[in-house]
Amino acid sequence: MIRAVIIDDERLARNELKKLLQEFPEIEIIAEAANANEGIEKIDSLNPDLIFLDIQMPGKTGFDMLAELDKAPDVIFTTAYDDYALKAFEVNALDYLLKPVEPRRLADALHKLHLEESRDRESAPDDEIAVNRSMLHENDQVFVKDGERCWFVKLADIRLFESVGNYAKIYFGSNKPLILKSLNALEERLDEKVFFRANRKHIVNLRLIEKIEPYFNGGLLLELKGGEKIEVSRRQTVKFKEMMSL
Repeated sequence: MIRAVIIDDERLARNELKKLLQEFPEIEIIAEAANANEGIEKIDSLNPDLIFLDIQMPGKTGFDMLAELDKAPDVIFTTAYDDYALKAFEVNALDYLLKPVEPRRLADALHKLHLEESRDRESAPDDEIAVNRSMLHENDQVFVKDGERCWFVKLADIRLFESVGNYAKIYFGSNKPLILKSLNALEERLDEKVFFRANRKHIVNLRLIEKIEPYFNGGLLLELKGGEKIEVSRRQTVKFKEMMSL
């Protein structure tokens, strides 16, 4: 039995989801919450296996709520955003269900949960259970939070990732927020046809390069559309030229 909590400020949405979940006897709804603070209380006291979580709620968003948890259960978002499936860097989201939730999509999401469970049983325990490892594509929209500020950013609009200690600085528009993520972890999830590891400290968006110039020691200097100048290491220059057929 999978113990679940529904967290959504709309009572009708909670009722509708409960009705749909009657078709899935393996899911037991053990509690409901109408906002993020209630959600945190229920999760802390009941330790559910799964939460169905709304993103936009009065006060704190669903993402804010997850950021306050020491350890998050599996998450299926229920959201009214309909432009992209929202993918978060820091969130272990099994799926994103658009409201009104369709029974077929709910079944797909729960199927992913069962796959995840069987994988967990087969594999050794992992300290990074709260990290989403799915591949990110340039049309995906990602959630970025830095202090009190939050953005939904299309990956294609991010021109540069820069390593700053244990953090990565993300360059898009005039913004440069920091996220707690290593460049190596990001590189594993980014499409290598679009995002290129120029050197130890930088990953650049190939589509947002304005100018390429020869540089010291057989390297290259890339100028990005935001004006940043990034050196490509000698080793990576070979790979870059192969990729770009220079």
